[in-house]
Amino acid sequence: MALKVNEVFYSIQGESSYAGRPCVFVRLTGCNLRCSYCDTQFAYEEGQELEIDRIVKRVAHHQCPLVEITGGEPLIQEETPILISRLLQEGYEVLMETNGSQDISQVDDRCVKIVDIKCPSSRQTGHNDLWNLNRLTSHDEVKFVIADRVDYEYAKQTLDLRDTKLFRKNPVHFSPAFGRLEPRALAEWILEDHLYVRLHLQLHKIIWSPDKRGV
Repeated sequence: MALKVNEVFYSIQGESSYAGRPCVFVRLTGCNLRCSYCDTQFAYEEGQELEIDRIVKRVAHHQCPLVEITGGEPLIQEETPILISRLLQEGYEVLMETNGSQDISQVDDRCVKIVDIKCPSSRQTGHNDLWNLNRLTSHDEVKFVIADRVDYEYAKQTLDLRDTKLFRKNPVHFSPAFGRLEPRALAEWILEDHLYVRLHLQLHKIIWSPDKRGV
């Protein structure tokens, strides 16, 4: 059983409440969306078919207990939940970052799902599966990439779809679109509105060049 893999690499986790921890990334090939600010267009097509056993061996090589499955969009490959379950069985702590267009309930509940809800500037809002907000486990997370005030207001309205108390159990990240919105502006909006969210910066882009792959 195989998946098409763009790259497997060891780096610092940079886009969740796990930011700052060493992590092995398995980037799968393919995405069903075309976000205006996408920084992983190289993963649309590039990749090679790897058996799950071989992927697990490549992960093990890095001797790190934290693994993230990312893309592209991992869930457009039907074998992805099988890979995640296998990694969990091997004792890894597993994260999965998803673009929010696919049903996350097909993934083992032990996996931490980081659900990216698309705002208007992405030009992909119509693909959001907002039922995923009802499928979150207590350890899953939600992320909004925000490029302007319209995105910010959309994110606030989306949060209103859920019970505020429930969102207090799930970390919610507001991330300024890199190079399109100053972090200070987003921080000020959050403070002005007393939002119960986390301002999130893409840590790996601060440490390394924003265009550098495999970090």
